[in-house]
Amino acid sequence: MSRKFLVSFVLFVIIFSSMALAVEKVVLTGTFAAPADRWHMLISVALEELNKRHPDMEITMEYEVLPYDDTRSKLITLTAGKTPRDLVSVDQIWLGEFAQSGFLKDITKEVNSWGRIDEFYPANVDGSKFDGKFYSIWTWTDARVTWYWKDLLEEAGVDPEMLKTWDGYIEAYKKLAPVTMKKGILPMHLVAASHSPDMWFPYLWMNGGEILEQKDGEYYPAFYGEAGVKALTFLRDQVEIGIRPQVQHQWGQEFADKRFAVMIEGSWLLGKFPEGFDFNQIGMIPGFPVPEEGMKSSTMMGGWLLAIPSTSQHPELAWELMTIMLDPEVLTPVLAKYVYLPTQKTIAEQDPYKSTLENEIPFFEDLMKAVAIGKGRPNIPEYPQIAESLRIAIEEVYYGVKTPEDALKNASKKVEEILIF
Repeated sequence: MSRKFLVSFVLFVIIFSSMALAVEKVVLTGTFAAPADRWHMLISVALEELNKRHPDMEITMEYEVLPYDDTRSKLITLTAGKTPRDLVSVDQIWLGEFAQSGFLKDITKEVNSWGRIDEFYPANVDGSKFDGKFYSIWTWTDARVTWYWKDLLEEAGVDPEMLKTWDGYIEAYKKLAPVTMKKGILPMHLVAASHSPDMWFPYLWMNGGEILEQKDGEYYPAFYGEAGVKALTFLRDQVEIGIRPQVQHQWGQEFADKRFAVMIEGSWLLGKFPEGFDFNQIGMIPGFPVPEEGMKSSTMMGGWLLAIPSTSQHPELAWELMTIMLDPEVLTPVLAKYVYLPTQKTIAEQDPYKSTLENEIPFFEDLMKAVAIGKGRPNIPEYPQIAESLRIAIEEVYYGVKTPEDALKNASKKVEEILIF
């Protein structure tokens, strides 16, 4: 073998080896809402699978995790600056705002080709859309339900069944007050924080009312009517018997600390208790009190959606990563660890996913009953302004400034103006 041939052969091997070893480096970007641990867990597992599927690539992800309010502000900034992002988390009530602004990519074609959307609950499918098109996938949810401390109710002679009806709820307060107040524990919690409309909507829905109605493609306020007045009157009745509206909100920590005997709060409350807590000490009713025995209860669902911005520089990879994050094998451990409820029937109803959640999430079966009667809020761009008008109406009733009818009448006028302009 000549020296010239040997050199040529060595160069060929070096070049070929370099080509074989060369991989495309791809950096995906994202913006998500706190807490961070859930995203670290979910993204790390999904990225590992994504890299396995693309051996010719080295895919990493740089992402930020921001507080709730800061997340929305950041998405607004990203929209204005047309800043590239590959994946974001969106609160269900923000969807219309960011879809209409053009920030979110229409993923209807991808969703239809995916073939898994029928595995999601109808309410969560609808909540993933804006104007009939998919701009997101509702990844996990939560439900507001009625929580109570068993020992305090027993000491006061209150049957938990009393908490299921409006009259029973009022009577339960009267029995609880003299017992719990002596212990420095408030009998019942009533939300007066910024999200107070969320705790009024179920009463509206169970009476046959709606927040908005659509006519000829336009939205109009629908809450001012018999159902709305009846629902707000029940909140007023609670205040009149002595239940104190709570302006400060700790998202269930106040119940876990046993500062309230009864609290209507989200399923996330379970994550507020210390490790090793015996959940047999508390009870739960899957829904809100109803006007009369035999009526169907209601509740409100929240949770987070995953979406791909229209500025994504890697939309195909972002969609693939998103579908991996939604895979039951990948998502179920995250739901179990952080006490989130599934939006997928596959996870909620089929083993091994169902049994995993039953073992890890207290009251899981009953919480899913709440999801079954739950509804989402309107995801139109004007919703934040609508919610603020309703918050003011509720506050006016709490503090005796207006009657329920007058407060809702005034709010309805404001909302109509918001929707028109």
